[in-house]
Amino acid sequence: MAEAVVSIVLEGLSKLIIQELKSLGGVGDKVESAQTQLQFMQGYLKDADSRQGESEVIRIWVANIRDAAYDLDDAIETFVLKVASKRNASLLKRFAYICVEGVYLYKIGSEIKKITTKISEFRSSLPGDLRESGGDKSFQRQQERRIAYPHIIEPHVVGLARGIEELARLLIKKEGPRVISIWGMGGLGKTTLAKQVYRHGDIKRHFDCFAWVCISQQCQAREVLEEILTKLISPTKDQREEIAKLKIDQIAERLWITQRERKCLVVLDDIWTRDAWRSLEAGFPMTEETESRILLTTRNKEVASNADKNGFPFEPQLLNDDESWELFEKRAMFGTEDTNHKIYEQKKELGTKMLQHCKGLPLAITVLAGLLARKDTVDEWDTVHTNVDAYIRRGADFGLDYKGEGYEGVSWLLELSYDNLPYSLKLCFLYLAHFPEDYEIPVSTLTKLWMAEGFISSASAKEMEDVSYMCLSELVGRCMVQVGKHGSSKKIKTCHLHDLMRDLCMLKAKEGNFLHIINYSVASETKETPNGRVRRLAIYLDQTVEAYCPRRDERDGHVRSLLYFIPGNYLLLMDSSKVLLRSLFKNFTLLRVLKFEGMHGPEWKLPHEIGNLVHLRFLSVKDTNFRAVPSSIANLVCLQTLDLRFRYLGIEIPNGNVFSKMEKLRHIYLPINQSAREKRLLFATEAVNLHTVVNIYIQALSDLDDFVKLTNLRKLGVITFDGGKKKEKGTNIIFKHLHSLSVDSRFKDLAIPWNIVLSCPNIYKLRLSGHITELPEDLLCLTNLTKLTLTIFGNLKDDHIKVLEKLPSLRMLFASTGNFPAPLVCSKGGFPLLEFLSLSYLNELKEWKVEKGAMPSLCRLLITDCLSLEAVPDGLQHITTLKELTIKSMPSEFCSRLRGEDFYKIQHVQSVIITKNSFQLKG
Repeated sequence: MAEAVVSIVLEGLSKLIIQELKSLGGVGDKVESAQTQLQFMQGYLKDADSRQGESEVIRIWVANIRDAAYDLDDAIETFVLKVASKRNASLLKRFAYICVEGVYLYKIGSEIKKITTKISEFRSSLPGDLRESGGDKSFQRQQERRIAYPHIIEPHVVGLARGIEELARLLIKKEGPRVISIWGMGGLGKTTLAKQVYRHGDIKRHFDCFAWVCISQQCQAREVLEEILTKLISPTKDQREEIAKLKIDQIAERLWITQRERKCLVVLDDIWTRDAWRSLEAGFPMTEETESRILLTTRNKEVASNADKNGFPFEPQLLNDDESWELFEKRAMFGTEDTNHKIYEQKKELGTKMLQHCKGLPLAITVLAGLLARKDTVDEWDTVHTNVDAYIRRGADFGLDYKGEGYEGVSWLLELSYDNLPYSLKLCFLYLAHFPEDYEIPVSTLTKLWMAEGFISSASAKEMEDVSYMCLSELVGRCMVQVGKHGSSKKIKTCHLHDLMRDLCMLKAKEGNFLHIINYSVASETKETPNGRVRRLAIYLDQTVEAYCPRRDERDGHVRSLLYFIPGNYLLLMDSSKVLLRSLFKNFTLLRVLKFEGMHGPEWKLPHEIGNLVHLRFLSVKDTNFRAVPSSIANLVCLQTLDLRFRYLGIEIPNGNVFSKMEKLRHIYLPINQSAREKRLLFATEAVNLHTVVNIYIQALSDLDDFVKLTNLRKLGVITFDGGKKKEKGTNIIFKHLHSLSVDSRFKDLAIPWNIVLSCPNIYKLRLSGHITELPEDLLCLTNLTKLTLTIFGNLKDDHIKVLEKLPSLRMLFASTGNFPAPLVCSKGGFPLLEFLSLSYLNELKEWKVEKGAMPSLCRLLITDCLSLEAVPDGLQHITTLKELTIKSMPSEFCSRLRGEDFYKIQHVQSVIITKNSFQLKG
């Protein structure tokens, strides 16, 4: 992690503000000298990071380098803070003024010189084994631990039968895929599955020759190709000597010819990157007709998907509860040996509880079972149960050092995925440790936090938001992060960590002093003290504490990131809230990230001292009940994300140009603010990267003239309060780049201003709330629209439903509150791509008809609080794609019909859930 820290600090030194600092007398040379020393250190840090567990000397050395990099970062940002506190003139003019005074320059120069000397001394004290080995010994040991021998078959295989047969069938199929890729997270059983397929009877009879090779993280292409060729042709001693003299292109050609002439099966076990595959690809006849096949295993989805465009990627699934128990019982072998039924039941109860910590990961189950197989008594099992997570990670008894087959823990294998990450992705991964266990992490928030922390480089021609999302996709593709939900555009909406991957994340974050968690829901964790200075704090509150503000001591003075996580009904008292906020804004002036969401209680004001946090990149006070925003918020000129979506509807914004100095602003979420709607909010004309503006009040389309030049604007949410009464100027505003639009006219039951909607031809997400009595035919020009949300105040006529049916790309439709026509008719061929439909609070909806052939792609249907609806439509029986039906808060008569006379309409649906009547069917 030290490598990542140093890299981020070095990147920060190249920013504009630091370039200006370099130009000041004497300081520039000192900054460049510090940069040079850190750059020298980078050459050793990658290897040193992965070897901290081997030597206390290495661990201390790495920690010292990391802290020195942080010291340099702190010194420069503190200097900039002092300059920024005198913002009567521009920043560069203030630099000139301070240069005359000389005080700050002298102090910053001395501080940087001291840090540079310290780094130079650390370089001189480089541990000897690092200086000599260059990582070769560590890599060799890692390789030895990872070798999988194809002749050694697991005696207990569970949950793989379907995969074994399917893959064996595809491999011997005459026109089957050339390459089959087994991919998934470490410990999922990829190699175990490949072994079973490799030794399958049909496979042995079909192929003429076989080769199994284990690929390393540092793939040596020539050695791998030579090994494959040797195993396929079984050369004599003379032939081996001849092959050893060949160049890589000659070996690749011989291997290529061999696979053309014979039916060969080559298994490439544990291949990590596309580059590794590309370096080997020349040895395989990928474009020729041949019956030879390749079976590879990988943790990287990109490798699996791109090894062959016509290939077959296969992802084994985590084991379910029954499969987990079956594997556990077979490996622990206590069932056949325990004749005492009472002891068996006690062990089974403990084993079932411990299996919950494995979350279906075969390796974790195997490690746990292997440990318990050596323990005879219930007391010994209970000892493991007390600290089961640590036992699974280590795979050994505390105080002992088992290194045998089956006794190593899960952590070392998962660590390989972490060690293989580039430095920027390591930081992105470690940041996930902020979030509580089982927390569904919103991707939109996560990527903004990464940007605020400086993890996402802005040097790329791509948008930072796109790069940030690509980083998440890369972590998902490497099987380190799991997908929660997808959005309407199929992008990842939420994500989470497998419990064992989260354990690794927490462990690495703690080792690198990346983060400290103060957890009031677990009493023991609140007593832990961080090792060294804290850069990031995550605070988990519960009802037992009024509020928590970190202490102002030497460690907390370096805090850059502060994230609060609270229960849903958390209540702050007036006195504690005032103390908390004053302390935050006074003592934590170097904060870059402040997530202070969901705090509510007495009505309060966002304190004036918020303006002290001039380094803030991310500020969210969403779902608090602040009543006013102070004018000092204008000082936060570094802000990228600002979320002011308060609970209270009468928020005061001080003046129209309060955001006009925020040139770095990318995402702003304003409060729904009726009291300030007459003020025209001005944004910095230089804020060309503004992506998101939500809850801005307008009277007419012409009020959005200033936004046209913001070509990066992707999401816009407007609230209309005039209903089109303001005389519209002639305007041809077109928002070509907008992806998401929300128009809210509900406060005065106003008609939707359709000219605004139709000025955004390329949107894929649209939310309309207001007086809707018609849907114009022109909506059909929104050919990319995939998600539509209608909150209707009015009576929508049947004719206009036909417009919705014809939207060519619509996949998700939410309709609520208003009066749909009775009957509601979905015509044959209507809604061709609709996958999800939600109908809620449509009080006048009595009858709904679905013609045969309507909604042919519907997968999920939700009906809630449509109190007049008498029955589900008969046409549901023809929608074979429907997998999930959820009914909430519907009349008992409706639910009774569904269980009885109407059951034939939904009997093909895999999951039917009716919450109010506690009736549930699952297919």
